[in-house]
Amino acid sequence: MRVVLDTNVLLSGLIIPDSLPGRIVQAWREARFDLVFSEQMLEEIRRILAYPKINKRLKWDAEEIERFLLLLRFKCVITTPPPMSFEDLRDPDDAAILSALIDSGAEALVTGDEDLLILAGRYPIFSPAEFTRRL
Repeated sequence: MRVVLDTNVLLSGLIIPDSLPGRIVQAWREARFDLVFSEQMLEEIRRILAYPKINKRLKWDAEEIERFLLLLRFKCVITTPPPMSFEDLRDPDDAAILSALIDSGAEALVTGDEDLLILAGRYPIFSPAEFTRRL
C-alpha cells in the first residue's frame, strides 16, 4: 500500500514516537506500507527540520537532517506531479500534497489538517487515528 504522510504527521511522529503519528512512522520503518512524497514535500520537510523549535526537540544537526532526507529519497516513492488546481481547497498550499496523492496513485493520505480532512469524502484521506486503526 502506498501512503502519503502530511508533513505534520511525519514530524509529529519523529518528535513524539509514542504518539499515533509515531506509531505510523514506526509502521513505515517496519515496511508495513510504502511512503510517498513529492519533491516539494521533501523541501518542506528539510525546511521544517531546520527550525530551531524542531531542532531543539530532535537534536539533529545539519548532517543528521541530510541523512534522514537521503533515507527518505532511498526508501520512499518520490513523485513529481504536474501542476494541479483544486477549486475545493480552503488552503491553496494543500494542493501540493493532494497532487502527490493523485499523481502517485496512493491509497491513502494521512493528515491532521482539517482543511484536507474535510475532503475525505472525495479522496482517500484519513486522520492519524483512522489510519492507525487500519494498520
